[in-house]
This record gives sequence, C-alpha cells and structure tokens, in this order.
Amino acid sequence: MQTSLRQAPLADATTDTTSVASRNYRILWRWHFYAGLFVMPFLMVLAITGSIYVFKPQIERALYGDKLFVSASSQPRLGYDRLLAIATSTLPPDAVATSLSVSQDPSRSTEAVFRLSSGDSESVYLNPYSGQVLGTLSVEHRLMKQVRQIHRDLLLGRWGGWLMELAACWTLIMIGTGIALWWPRKQFSVWGSLLPRLNLRGRALWRELHLVAGIWVSIGALFFITSGLPWSSFWGKNFQAVVTWAGSAQPKSTASSEHKHDDHGAHAQHDAMASMTMPKKMLDLPLAEVPWAVGATTVPQSQVTPQQRLSVDRVVAIAASNGLHTYQLALPNKTSDVFTAAYAPGAGEFVRSDLERQRTLHIDQYSGKIMKDMRFADYNPVSKLVTLGVALHMGEYFGFANQLLCASVSLALLGMALSGFVMWWMRRPQRALGAPKRVLQPPPSIRRWKGYMALLGILFPLMGASMIVVWLGDTLFFRKRA
Repeated sequence: MQTSLRQAPLADATTDTTSVASRNYRILWRWHFYAGLFVMPFLMVLAITGSIYVFKPQIERALYGDKLFVSASSQPRLGYDRLLAIATSTLPPDAVATSLSVSQDPSRSTEAVFRLSSGDSESVYLNPYSGQVLGTLSVEHRLMKQVRQIHRDLLLGRWGGWLMELAACWTLIMIGTGIALWWPRKQFSVWGSLLPRLNLRGRALWRELHLVAGIWVSIGALFFITSGLPWSSFWGKNFQAVVTWAGSAQPKSTASSEHKHDDHGAHAQHDAMASMTMPKKMLDLPLAEVPWAVGATTVPQSQVTPQQRLSVDRVVAIAASNGLHTYQLALPNKTSDVFTAAYAPGAGEFVRSDLERQRTLHIDQYSGKIMKDMRFADYNPVSKLVTLGVALHMGEYFGFANQLLCASVSLALLGMALSGFVMWWMRRPQRALGAPKRVLQPPPSIRRWKGYMALLGILFPLMGASMIVVWLGDTLFFRKRA
C-alpha cells in the first residue's frame, strides 16, 4: 500500500533552497494535481451528460415526436376535464392525476401525469382535438430524465448530489491554480501562452495544449460551475432558502384586485395552518420544471369550505383571464391544496427562453381566488441573475447557438480532463502516485493563496471540510516521505 502511494522524488526533508517562485509553483501544482485527481472522473461525467442534455428539445422530438406533437387543426379543442378523464381511463383505477400541460401551441399534444401505486409517475399524451391517446411514457425512466439525474447526482440520490457538488467546487480550485500555473513568469509570448507551439513533441506538447486550451476554456468553465451550483444538493438548497428568506421571490401583489379585501384574513388562516404542519414548498409539487426563484417559497393553502372543487376548465379560464396561457398545472389531491400554474424555461415549449414570461400562479381550488402571483419582475437582482444563468447554462436563452456554445464548452472540459490524465500517465513513476514535490518550507507569499482557499472553504462548507481532510492527509501521511 505504501509503495502504491509513493510520491515522486522530493526535495531534502530538512531544507528547501529552491527559489520562492519555484516553491510557489510547486505548491500550486500540488493542489492542482489533487483537485484534478478528484475532479477528473466527475468532470468527464458532467461534460458528457451536459453535452447530451443541452439538446433535450431536439432529442425528445426525435424519440417521442409522435407523442409530443400533433397536426395543427382549426377545429376546437376538447376541454381539459374531458381530456383528463380519457387519460384516467387508460391507467389502473388507483392512479392519481398530479399535473396537466396547458399550451397555446396548436401543434402540441396534451400531457397528463399520474402517480402510480408503485410510486413512479406515468405521462399520458393525448391529441387535444380528438382525444386520441397517443401513448404513454415513464416520467422517471425516459432517457433525458436519466441523463439529467446522472448529471446531478449519478443516480445515487443525496450522496451522489454531494459528490457532484464537491467535484464542482474543486473545479474552482483547479481553475484558479491552473490560471496561476499558466501565468507567464517571464516575458509574455503569444506562442505558448495563447497559442500552442505545435512543433513540440511528447509530454511537452500535451502540456502546452493543456495550458493553452485551459486558459481559453476557463471562463466558460467558471460560468458553468457558478451557474450550476444554485441547483446543487447542499450549497444550492441552502443558498436558495437564504435568498427566498431575504424576500427575493416575494410578489408585489399577492392577490387579484377583486379579492384584496379578504386577502389578509386568508393569509392569517394559512399561516396558522402552516405553523401546525410542515408547509409545502414549490419544489415539492409534481412539476417537471419549477422556476429557481420560487422553488423554496411556501405554497399557500386553499380555504376549506363546503364548496365543490373547481373544474380544470374553470381554472384554465381563470389563469387565461390573468394573462397565463402556457404552463404546467399541478392538480390538488388534498382538501387544502391549491391549483398551481407554473411556466419556467425548460418546460419543453420553447428552445429560446423568454424570461419575462416566467410566472407562478396559485389558485384556490374552491373559490378560484388568486392566492399568490409570482412573476419575473418581482424577483430581486440575485434571483434574476440566477435565472438568467440557469437559462444560459441549459442552452435555452438564445436558441440553437446557445446550445452549441454550451456543448462546445462541455466537450472542451472533457478534453481538458483527458489531456490531464495523459500528462499524468506519461510522467508518473512506476508503482507511484506521481504527485508533484511537496514543499517543506512554504514561502510567506503563499499565504495569499491560503487566504483565497480558506475563503472558498467558508463559502462552500462541503469543500471546506474536504480541503481540511486533504491537507491533513498530505501533511501527516507524507511528512516522512521526503
């Protein structure tokens, strides 16, 4: 075991007489090596799955076009209640309807989602003009859903999500130390700094390609990491909660004008009920896409009265009268639930996201009151910035060009991971890890970098804990292996 972990030959254990610049370089290289060693396999997964998922609209159209699209017709559409009844008749009696797609697009089918007794969900697709059932698809097991889950948590749940978050955070260290290693310490030259010298051979050529490509792709990589972290399992969830608590997603007006007179009493009742039970959050609703800015907001509750629940067609009419025409509609399954109509980028309606149309509407299932209306204009600057970042990250903001740009950056990151592996493989000693030399006498100037890393560790607690583990392991295990 000791032999397999032996480092590359190090400097003398008692003295380190190399220059300050050389020692700084070796310290940064060592952290870059450890970051790359951990990040590389996860970065490859992120790059491959991200490159695939960014083309979700085109892939799903090719795979499921016969279910997602219909021939546009001038004849009137069937009512949503009737369509839901038809979809219900195709599934077992214990299937529960959870959501319905509502669309203005004359070529889109209607999707009704049901929760089965097994706990899985099934989508039923119908022709909105004839009521013909076009087919069914599993929500959890369709290809792009699996690709997205691998991208987010490796299909391992919470622990997988934490691992992917750690990999993303350590990529920040890899980017920072990589830029420092690239930074010219002598006279600047375009060749070797911004353009590779292709006359080199062997490991020198691989190193040149890795350095030059790395500096070009670093901006895109930094954007990908920072725009993806708000969706991460640990940091992202807590960041979202803090932003929501700070009032980022609170609407300017929470009730329609005709119901403002009794809004205060309704909310007092909802708050009292929420204090007795765990309040439901937007992310708990059975919706495929939820706007990030409202994901941690509390879902209001319907006022339980002897009234009959409104029909879906009536709710759709209420949403339309309030200017919302294309969305996913979460259906109430308890007496205190509300209808929730939500439109978010990525809902499959458009490749290009119109962020200004992002909106969430909560409607009382009995009276039809607008309990809460949250629009993009109501978000604070942080939530608007995250929303824009998410749309760009997923290739949804400026159409096909955005998709190509995202895929190009992802594939470039894959190339960086592979070239780093090739460089390590070519330089590693036999039966040894091949870590860069450990500096036993760090120069005072390295304190600035320690401060940067400490700040990152505080900002991202999971990474901070892992950094302590790496530092302790490096210090204690290799102390006598000089």
